[in-house]
Amino acid sequence: MSIHIVALGNEGDGFPEDNRQSGLIWTYLGRSALVSETESSLLLNSDASSIAYPVFTEYQACVFGNVRLVVHDCPVWGIFDSDWYTSRNLIVGADIIVIKYSVNDKSSFQEVKDSYIPVIKRTLSHCSVPVIISAIGIRQNEELPCTCPLCTSDRGNCVSASEGIQLAKELGATYLELHSLNDFYVGRYFGGVLEYFMIQTLNQKSSEKMKKRKKVSKCHGIRPPQLEQPEKMPVLKGEASHYNSDLHNLLFCCQCVDVVFYTEDLKEVVEAHKIVLCSVSNVFMLLFNVKSPADIQDSTVIRTAQDLFAVNNEITFPVTSQGPPCNPPVRVIVKDSLFCSCLSDILHFIYSGAFQWEELEEDVKKKLKNPSDVLGVIEKVKCILKTPGKMNCLKNCRSYQAKRPLWLYNTSLRFFFNTPMLADVIFKIQGSTVPAHRAVLVARCEVMAAMFNGNYLEANSVLVPVYGVSKETFLSFLEYLYTDSCCPAYGLEASSWCLLQQFSFWIQRASILQAMSLLICAEMYQVSRLQHICEFYIITQLQSMPSRELASTSLSVVGLLKKAKFHNSDCLSTWLLHFIATNYLIFSQKPDFQDLSAILLAWNASLILWLPSRHN
Repeated sequence: MSIHIVALGNEGDGFPEDNRQSGLIWTYLGRSALVSETESSLLLNSDASSIAYPVFTEYQACVFGNVRLVVHDCPVWGIFDSDWYTSRNLIVGADIIVIKYSVNDKSSFQEVKDSYIPVIKRTLSHCSVPVIISAIGIRQNEELPCTCPLCTSDRGNCVSASEGIQLAKELGATYLELHSLNDFYVGRYFGGVLEYFMIQTLNQKSSEKMKKRKKVSKCHGIRPPQLEQPEKMPVLKGEASHYNSDLHNLLFCCQCVDVVFYTEDLKEVVEAHKIVLCSVSNVFMLLFNVKSPADIQDSTVIRTAQDLFAVNNEITFPVTSQGPPCNPPVRVIVKDSLFCSCLSDILHFIYSGAFQWEELEEDVKKKLKNPSDVLGVIEKVKCILKTPGKMNCLKNCRSYQAKRPLWLYNTSLRFFFNTPMLADVIFKIQGSTVPAHRAVLVARCEVMAAMFNGNYLEANSVLVPVYGVSKETFLSFLEYLYTDSCCPAYGLEASSWCLLQQFSFWIQRASILQAMSLLICAEMYQVSRLQHICEFYIITQLQSMPSRELASTSLSVVGLLKKAKFHNSDCLSTWLLHFIATNYLIFSQKPDFQDLSAILLAWNASLILWLPSRHN
């Protein structure tokens, strides 16, 4: 398969004489990462004796590995006058046309616009060929033109951008301004547009070739078996969040209990978890010494903590549950008898995180018949949830419930993420330590629930080693457990992120690799929803990459496919296989493409998805 490009025009006056650079086409062919084996030859027209220099130069090269690229660079517009047959055949046979001119040679531009552009326009009227118009150079001594309609002497010698855009509109072309023939303007700017049209041309030719094959096979009545792509990309279905039910169930299972509430006559009322209570209330932060009265600076919160609760470790209490190793549960005496009688319902209300005030009122009314007592308990709950230094915004509970998000912990638990406050377990990973809270881990991850509550060494150990995962990836994993959300790219260290910001394509590659590492960690701990989030992130990043970046990037999509299959990510592996097939011309030139056959041989079951169902 080949691509034919015709370049017309002379950009030689786009730069000062003492800084004359190579031509646009030669510069692109010499610098593009997609081009290899470039050759050039000078070709004369049939009337070479009348012209002292070649009419056009032919370049031959290879792009995308094995696609033949033929470029005819014609700087002399006179070929349209001297050899109309040759010039017409060049234009008609071109897959892409590039028209280039110097912004400092207005007379030549005007001549081309008046004499030759109409000829090209008539020739292209019966075919659809992409045209790129490149205005080259920096405008020299550009002055504001005179507005007098009769004055034409001082219009300026530079071709304005508006004139170039108007010319592009007449031809239905893409207009580019290249101020310099450097890597940015030629490699990324001009090269990006040109390579886009090259890929579109290859796709069109492949489609036409496939149609011809189908016609031939229909004529002979023989249709050999072939592997075809699905008509649509596989769709990933997201998994609904169960964050609220996870923490609410923690109150029922009574695992990792580290606080027990008692009546004033030392009868046990209910067990709870400091991390959950402190995440929603500054009263409990003050009670468990997470914050001091100087930090709170709110007399209402301080008075509520003093009036309702008292921590006492001097008296021996009958404890039925065991807390974390070496840390017996904190004993809290509830001073208010009415509040204590409703404490179980209040904790269910707090653990639900949904601020269901109507349900709380109904539960309190069942235990307290006096309406004034019910009102008093509800007011104490409002004081517990009060934000220090602000007016009590919970006066109208029902209107607050409508405005408040259904879950509170995904923001409040972030305050305790990767901090030693109330931490009862420390992970040791890559020579560093990461503090965490057993209650959150047990509630959010079934593997960790079994690890900390079963007959494992970790159940009675404060220091837990982690293997097979980096610190950044494990922190992203813990962030998801605490907040129910994460961004894989944020798992990078700050120093690495600042370095990668200098190269946008490296940021995208690093974030995809970080997301795959997080997916592997989620599979290791059996957190399926986090796996789906990582799958969706990887797919979104790959879909946003232009074709030229896919061709030049060092990211191994085949390697991603191999990891996705090995770690049981069936949705992602199916999508990646489709993605590789869709961009076959790009990925078939990659060194690791040969590994794909081994993957497919080991993946016999998935091949059924690729068989053309309409052949049945």
